Amino acid sequence: MIDDELRPMESVADPAAAVDRLAALHAGATDALRAALDRFLDGGPPPDAAERLRFRYPELRVTYLPRGPVPRISRATAKLQVPGTYATTVTQPDHFRSYLEAQLEPLVADYGVSLEVGLSAQEIPYPYVLEPGADLTRGGIGPAELATYFPVPLLSVVGDEIADGTWQQAPGAPRPLALFDAIRVDYSLRRLVHYTGCDWRHVQPWILLTNYHRYVDRFVRHGLERLAAGEAGLEQMILPGGIAVGRAEAAGADPAALIAASPWHRFQMPAYHLVARRPDGTLEGTTLVNIGVGPSNAKTITDHLAVLRPHCWLMVGHCGGLRQSQRIGDYVLAHGYLRRDRILDELVPTDVPVPALAEVQLALQAAAAQVTGEQAEALKSRLRTGTVVTYDDRNWELRFSQERRRINLSRAIGVDMESGTIAAQGYRLRVPYGTLLCVSDKPLHGEIKLPGSANAFYERAVAEHLLIGLAALDALRADRQGLHSRKLRSFDEPPFR
Repeated sequence: MIDDELRPMESVADPAAAVDRLAALHAGATDALRAALDRFLDGGPPPDAAERLRFRYPELRVTYLPRGPVPRISRATAKLQVPGTYATTVTQPDHFRSYLEAQLEPLVADYGVSLEVGLSAQEIPYPYVLEPGADLTRGGIGPAELATYFPVPLLSVVGDEIADGTWQQAPGAPRPLALFDAIRVDYSLRRLVHYTGCDWRHVQPWILLTNYHRYVDRFVRHGLERLAAGEAGLEQMILPGGIAVGRAEAAGADPAALIAASPWHRFQMPAYHLVARRPDGTLEGTTLVNIGVGPSNAKTITDHLAVLRPHCWLMVGHCGGLRQSQRIGDYVLAHGYLRRDRILDELVPTDVPVPALAEVQLALQAAAAQVTGEQAEALKSRLRTGTVVTYDDRNWELRFSQERRRINLSRAIGVDMESGTIAAQGYRLRVPYGTLLCVSDKPLHGEIKLPGSANAFYERAVAEHLLIGLAALDALRADRQGLHSRKLRSFDEPPFR
């Protein structure tokens, strides 16, 4: 007799029913996999071939068979390019419920698609169902023996071919419904925990990325103040290691002590989450990640954050000013990038333009005016728009004689090691992006970072700069019309954002 969970794809009535069924199938598969692992580790038999069939991700299919012309839809996402069947495997459907329903509802309303859900052929690797700290040493069983009987992560089946445009349509196979399938998502969810020191479920959809720990100090202080003030929608501040401060504790909390108690130094790119929700329960808060220095870190963390489909990520860090007229503490609003980071040259060749997104640019400029209180010419004297050079070599100054002509031709006004990478990753992975940097030194004009002046600069500039980034995200939250721009979508884009 065929188990109910092993039946073929079944039709569902609407998006909510589809997510309910996905959640039930995912829970059944992961529960079965955990039970088999526990049994085997306790000395019981391994799963046989029939039991292993249950350890599979659920699959979602959308079929569009039009009776007339394909509708002309102007929005950037939730669009079908051609008739046919689209499919993706899904993990953690309960967490992604609001996202999945938001993607499916326009497809049903505008195209009249039919929805199907069932188990896929894609196995769930056993490490992805284990809780942190799970004991796998019982009975002296090693990884090699576990790999004999249980699904393991295979690099051959995880990749970014859809996002990178290298995916090939197999004859008779469905077209991709989403940029990332379940096994790619689960891979990144585990890496997020490893790098940031926090549960991936705490990552908020509005993200600030920085390259200095001092921004962390101000972000935690700011979050605690807003929690203590009882701001609507805010729930808690979460620090690396799972340290959480709710509304009741925020008023008496010492930000410096909290940061010192958090084991942030154990993690390569620690993350801090100001958790907020809309009335319907959808996450709507802000995450700050201290990505450290360099394009490798910038690519690594954005590769993984992208699977959560955030609404926006902004770079708020420091840069070197390249113009004599700039002053320490001035702002650079990037509208273009001279990408000398090299890390994405094969995935997004440097002759592919990475456009500025108008909605993000306007939000950052308006936020700068709001926070500084400066307008018109006064604001222009402090906030300059132009090209940022992103290097992979912190000591690029040592080869300035070779770089001088390229910097001059680009008309660059700032130099850093992350912004171009983060923007190119946003473009590549369809996450709206922007950059607002603060000038901390002027390497071409003899104004370097000295301990005394640097500390004075940090005290004066960091708090204001962070508030500008937060205010820009607040503005984008309030009016996200056009944020998910068609500039980020290809002509054969999967329907899901």
